[in-house]
Amino acid sequence: MRAFFFLEDSFLICTIIVISPKLVKYNHMIIGVPKEIKSNENRVALNPAGALELTKRGHQVYVQATAGIGSGFSDQNYLSAGAKILSTIEEIYAIADMIIKVKEPIASEYKLIKENQLLFTYFHFASYEPLTNAMIDSGAICLAYETVELPDRSLPLLIPMSEVAGRMAIQEGAKYLEKPQKGKGILLGGVPGVPPAKVLVLGGGIVGTQAAKMAAGLGSQVTLLDISLPRLRYLADVMPANVNTMFSNELTIRELVQTHDLIVGAVLIPGAKAPNLVTRDMLSTMHPGTVLVDVAIDQGGCIETSRPTTHDDPIYIIDNVVHYCVANMPGAVPYTSTVALTNATLPYAIQLADKGWKQACQQNKPLMMGLNVVNGKVVYEGVAKAFNLEYTPVEQIL
Repeated sequence: MRAFFFLEDSFLICTIIVISPKLVKYNHMIIGVPKEIKSNENRVALNPAGALELTKRGHQVYVQATAGIGSGFSDQNYLSAGAKILSTIEEIYAIADMIIKVKEPIASEYKLIKENQLLFTYFHFASYEPLTNAMIDSGAICLAYETVELPDRSLPLLIPMSEVAGRMAIQEGAKYLEKPQKGKGILLGGVPGVPPAKVLVLGGGIVGTQAAKMAAGLGSQVTLLDISLPRLRYLADVMPANVNTMFSNELTIRELVQTHDLIVGAVLIPGAKAPNLVTRDMLSTMHPGTVLVDVAIDQGGCIETSRPTTHDDPIYIIDNVVHYCVANMPGAVPYTSTVALTNATLPYAIQLADKGWKQACQQNKPLMMGLNVVNGKVVYEGVAKAFNLEYTPVEQIL
């Protein structure tokens, strides 16, 4: 509170101006962009264009040195956009009110996170209990890209990476179907006189739709499964003739895995662990060299035998079936992924910076849905259920 006194016509006039502490705090928010340290993760959470939009609103953006190099953005690009460069990840975490990342923090970052610090990133809590416990212990505010949800149930911050991952699933699947990669030795599109490969896509959401489109475009025979009849009707209308839609159930999946060459797991339950649609015993019914690409691995995987792999060591083989389960697939095409991600996240980041996380979430319900852990409390029901943790409705926090 500030008081100003004026003398006018022998009368003392007292003017009291009350300045909101929240306005003072968030008028110049400090935003930190650390370098991603997960294996072969070349994306960065904010491109220079995004940094410029934040700095011209009066916010300070600190980027860790060389954070954007893998995506094609130099430190000078960020400096020209008004950002500042810090040498180490420790400096970034120490100075920032809000951390904007691509992937969830890993163990070496846990100790750097401060109480009341806002982390805005992909968390996928339901797939990894140690991360969940670490963020509860940190006292930070964890706002997950993947659970920001619009009224139509769409996930605007997951869509761009789902589009990339869905298309990449076919690109990678085609490669690992090659015989030197331990696959069947079959070409997705075939050639005149030789039939094309058969591709099975489990899930008709963004990932599944993009995977089916890519596989169909390469000439494959595609079967696309989903449990939503309205979604299947829509896909049947818009997909090319070499895509067949079917209602998903266990018996259908058991039959189809025996005859398909590439199987893409593309199932998502927002904020919760993915269901196992392909079970361990189904592998023995598949042809040797069949390739499984589990895009749902970030949420625990929808194939029972899936476990996270990296771009350095992307596959493993069980029962002569090739498993590709890279948990950060879009990291292999970082320029495309970084620009697409910033396009989607920036409007929300601006709201968080301009208003502070609490007011922004109060005024924007989709953003409120992104809150998963707040000051030690689990406020997203799917995460609480995954690990039998106490659930606090987010409305009580706000």
